[in-house]
Amino acid sequence: MIPRIDAAALAAGAPDALEALRLAATGVGFATVYNTALTPARVAEAIATYAAFFHLPEAEKRAVDMARTGSNRGWGAAGSEQVDPNANPDYKQFFDVGFALPEGHPLGGETFYAPNVWPDDPAFYAVISAYYSDALKVAMNVLRGLAQAIGADATYFDEAFMAPMALLRGNYYPARPDWAGARDFGIATHTDYGCLTLLATDGSPGLEVRKRGGGWIPLSAPPGEFIINFGEMIEFWTDGVVKATPHRVVGGTQERISIPLFFNPTYDTNVAPPGSDEVIKAGDHLSARFRETYVHLQAKA
Repeated sequence: MIPRIDAAALAAGAPDALEALRLAATGVGFATVYNTALTPARVAEAIATYAAFFHLPEAEKRAVDMARTGSNRGWGAAGSEQVDPNANPDYKQFFDVGFALPEGHPLGGETFYAPNVWPDDPAFYAVISAYYSDALKVAMNVLRGLAQAIGADATYFDEAFMAPMALLRGNYYPARPDWAGARDFGIATHTDYGCLTLLATDGSPGLEVRKRGGGWIPLSAPPGEFIINFGEMIEFWTDGVVKATPHRVVGGTQERISIPLFFNPTYDTNVAPPGSDEVIKAGDHLSARFRETYVHLQAKA
């Protein structure tokens, strides 16, 4: 069973909400949260904004193609990512924006803080940048709840997220193509690379979560209710207490829009297990995993 959690109760430290999040984090690796600062209307507006962009002619989207910029900002065409080397490249499109550092910040030269690339549409910028700002706050509140749920102080992670490598992505999954075979997915089986993913969807089915004992659990949520899951980085950062769970999107008979916020700490945060002598920079881990995933970065390797 995947827990459903009231985000306001979680922020208030309600024992039932904290226990539900603990069970999710240490067990199935997924939960849904509702009653956040991002209302269903705000989520629906963001979904509609992404949908309008993805339905533009390809020539217009090419103006913000990340294969041209060499970073993970802007539009990614179908086939731009391959999360599973044993599957074909994912047939989804996506659009990425990230955290903007103040001018002169010492991390300003790192790829994870590359300048954002926006379509020539003021409405797109207004809606998505405002959504991004508020999604950061929602994710931070969930992370503070997680800290308490696993026995730490609520502010345990705060300092590590002062300049987060937080990537907001709009995903467009078309209806599953007629040519799709056993190695074709909207996104193939994978675990997320970072800490916490806050996922909004249009309510369409498609996401499947792998059970610990084998098999798959279909998971969907209406706009305004968020799916959360945990990634590889927080699993080793908590010495295995929090679990990263494999999941996939096979694709269905209708198109699907989802909006994940991949919420990760500042680039130079040491995310090695507590008490170990290791040093694992958060940015180094993500860099390695992105090079394995982005087709345009593989071509440059």
